[in-house]
Amino acid sequence: MVEFAGWSLPVQYKDSHIASHLHTRQHCSLFDVSHMLQTKVNGKERIAFMESLVVADVAELKENQGTLSLFTNDSGGIIDDLIVTNTSEGHLYVVSNAGCAVKDSALMQNKLSEFKAAGRDVDLEVLDFALLALQGPSMAQVLQAGLSDALSKLTFMTGVTTSVFGIPGCRVTRCGYTGEDGVEISVPADRAVELAEKLLQNSEVKLAGLAARDSLRLEAGLCLYGNDIDETTTPVEASLVWTLGKRRRSAMDFPGASVIVPQIKGKVTRKRVGLTSAGPPVRQHTPILNMDGKVIGEVTSGCPSPSLKVNVAMGYVESEYVKAGTPLRLEVRKKLVDGVTSKMPFVPTKYYTAK
Repeated sequence: MVEFAGWSLPVQYKDSHIASHLHTRQHCSLFDVSHMLQTKVNGKERIAFMESLVVADVAELKENQGTLSLFTNDSGGIIDDLIVTNTSEGHLYVVSNAGCAVKDSALMQNKLSEFKAAGRDVDLEVLDFALLALQGPSMAQVLQAGLSDALSKLTFMTGVTTSVFGIPGCRVTRCGYTGEDGVEISVPADRAVELAEKLLQNSEVKLAGLAARDSLRLEAGLCLYGNDIDETTTPVEASLVWTLGKRRRSAMDFPGASVIVPQIKGKVTRKRVGLTSAGPPVRQHTPILNMDGKVIGEVTSGCPSPSLKVNVAMGYVESEYVKAGTPLRLEVRKKLVDGVTSKMPFVPTKYYTAK
């Protein structure tokens, strides 16, 4: 167990990290992610409120559709990444990171005070719900047994409020942090254990902890806030331009737009890339060098890939070295090992699109 943002979280359960990782890729695993901050945004001006804080085109979201977005600051830095969903119940459902819960709450509350002072109709409600993530290729088979709704209608980044194994008022969102087909289930806190026990009755499902969650997300090329993105990185540097809504880019009406939008067509000095290497694994803060021995960047996340049996990592390098296949070197314990830039994800994603 480790302490994280005021929560006590399991690094692994009885199975090893590698076993949990591979079980998720081959079957499905249950992750307790209740430490995530869940917020409901109510009121007629909820979309304008959210768009004053994030880079996404929230107005274009269909009912029960969600998107990954970013809270940005005035200098273009990333305050946090989050998922915002436009629910059919007349509110926005927002899930953001536990490690940023205090500053995210303050950010939203400060903006709420501005909107209220201007007489605008918006309110915030922090939800006292647990959050369980069921991830892996057999997720649909496991979960469908406890749903009256057809799970085949729920595509990647869409959600529905429904009963799950007889527990009413759950919000099921088809998303996750592993690259596999999966869902996150927001469940009333007092019934979370009951739901977990029902899911674990299926032999396909095993509990998985933080270690597997980290290696799975890295294979999927997904950022971890505080490692791969933070307030010193912009969405363009982080290779997250796709999170910027086209309308929002044109209007330049999100925090930091005056810095971020010119970077899209211009040039940044560094960018986030994928990396693979042999030999000893690379970790956060490992220096990245070109073939002449000049330091050109730094690793932000890295681990041995249980699926691929090579070392995978991501980090920032000077722009001239971002092309996939560029050879470079990594300094591991004062020794140089060979590496190469790589496209991400390292393991193909299997998000369900119903196509």
